[in-house]
Amino acid sequence: MFVNFLSYKLEKEGKVLVEIDRWFPSSKLCSNCYYQVDEMPLEVREWTCPGCGTHHDRDGNASANIRAEGIRIIQADGTAVCAEGGEIRPKRGRTDAPWRVCTKLRHSPMKSEAHAIPDRVSAG
Repeated sequence: MFVNFLSYKLEKEGKVLVEIDRWFPSSKLCSNCYYQVDEMPLEVREWTCPGCGTHHDRDGNASANIRAEGIRIIQADGTAVCAEGGEIRPKRGRTDAPWRVCTKLRHSPMKSEAHAIPDRVSAG
């Protein structure tokens, strides 16, 4: 019922609801190198990736993976024009902004905040 309500509200605003498969391994997948751990009990709240050595907070890592999977689904569906990379500009004109926004949002039902991506472009 909640998902139906959320979907209705988003449609009304011209947005889309992206559902991630309930078995997507968001907690067990390294958001840095995509190494997947076989087993991870619920009591494990932090872990270090054996593939790249990145230390993860379980919930923070899961949220990064869920966001990336949602963007992947949107791009595969053709709903978004630009989810990362490409032509980018500082949000609100700030050059030191930690988040960048796509400038090519032609007819995308998503607001620009949904397209904000971490700034991974070197300053050089």
